[in-house]
Amino acid sequence: MSMNACEDRFEHQRILYDGDAIGKPEDISFEPSNWAAKGALVGEARGRGYTYFVKTGNSDWVLRHYQRGGMLAGILRDNYLWTGIDHTRAWKEWRMLAQLWQVGLPVPRPVAARVLQHGLMYKADIITQRLLGTHTLAELLSQNVLDARHWELVGTCIRRFHDANIYHADLNAHNLLLSKDGRVYLIDFDRSEVRAESKSWKDQNLARLHRSLTKLRSLRDNFHFSEKDWLMLQDGYGTAR
Repeated sequence: MSMNACEDRFEHQRILYDGDAIGKPEDISFEPSNWAAKGALVGEARGRGYTYFVKTGNSDWVLRHYQRGGMLAGILRDNYLWTGIDHTRAWKEWRMLAQLWQVGLPVPRPVAARVLQHGLMYKADIITQRLLGTHTLAELLSQNVLDARHWELVGTCIRRFHDANIYHADLNAHNLLLSKDGRVYLIDFDRSEVRAESKSWKDQNLARLHRSLTKLRSLRDNFHFSEKDWLMLQDGYGTAR
């Protein structure tokens, strides 16, 4: 799979985009209000910040504004220290997604990223392809029990990324998407990176997902996750090639 990565700069913003998906960068908006005015804003989801779902022509996109979490969230909110365009979170995530998508790993295709620099700080946004017909692992487990085949497919998906030495910085039940036909995707690669081969960080990555699942089980009534399910995921992870 090929992609035409292009960069442009106009007014006070820089844009990185797939030239095969977008004709002119001026046609892209990173402002939810602009899409809403066109009747193209079809939904939203709340996490650390807001994620917006856009339908324009034959394209379905996800628009996400970078928002801080943790102790600095109340102070800096959506501001990040400027150390050069290639070090911005949007550029790094877009390029990571492009690399993974082009080698056939199950990720959303990156569409465009924007950085707004203001002095020593910057703000950023990213647009990716929307994976229609999918639900998060967290959503599915809130509704019903997942069978052994699907748990194994989740484990197999994670193993594919680990075999490529891809460290996902926030591997949790909200960032794994499953489709009805059994496909599993991984989303949100902010702060993710390629790491040197090591069993240690891969085990820690899996442990992070396990903590996510056990936390959701403690917070939600009828959240369908058990340690038996985890063993099935591990079976899929261990037998993946």
